[in-house]
Amino acid sequence: MKHRQHPGGWLTAEYALLPRSTQIRTLRETAGLRGRTQEIRRLIGRSLRAAVDLQKLGERTCIIDCDVLQADGGTRTASITGGYVALILALQPLILAGSLPPDVLKTPVAAISVGMIQGQPILDLCYTEDSQAEVDLNVVMNADGNFIEIQGTAERTPFYRNQLNQMLDLASTACSDLIFKQQQIITSAL
Repeated sequence: MKHRQHPGGWLTAEYALLPRSTQIRTLRETAGLRGRTQEIRRLIGRSLRAAVDLQKLGERTCIIDCDVLQADGGTRTASITGGYVALILALQPLILAGSLPPDVLKTPVAAISVGMIQGQPILDLCYTEDSQAEVDLNVVMNADGNFIEIQGTAERTPFYRNQLNQMLDLASTACSDLIFKQQQIITSAL
């Protein structure tokens, strides 16, 4: 049996569309998760693990619950951005009590969707815009301006490198703004 010298913790996420979050009632996934739900849960978990030093978390598991109340596009990116706030609010009492070191927290994380509609980059697409988009991109970044994850798809026709750069620039500015808003919310809640 192999023993770990310095056991670390884990962070994972749960994600679900609540039944009336969509225009047509969404069924609960009681007989197992669909592939889309599993993929979104993994994305949220990967993104939020970038915000925490798992070794310093110790033998703890953090589960971030992301229940979508109203699905109008961008639910996975909203789950990451809101999930970060929930994570900090959950860990802060442990830090203040001395149960966790302050440097368990790395740099803040936020996410945003961006798309291309009629050749123009559009930020935070709603459902109607998303269904018309030629390109759909989800961008996760940290406060240092580094990318954690980029998911992009050409919905109808391929897109150009300069269009990708435009979307990434727009997403970068938006993530920076979101991180500023996260910090305001966290400060006012503590």
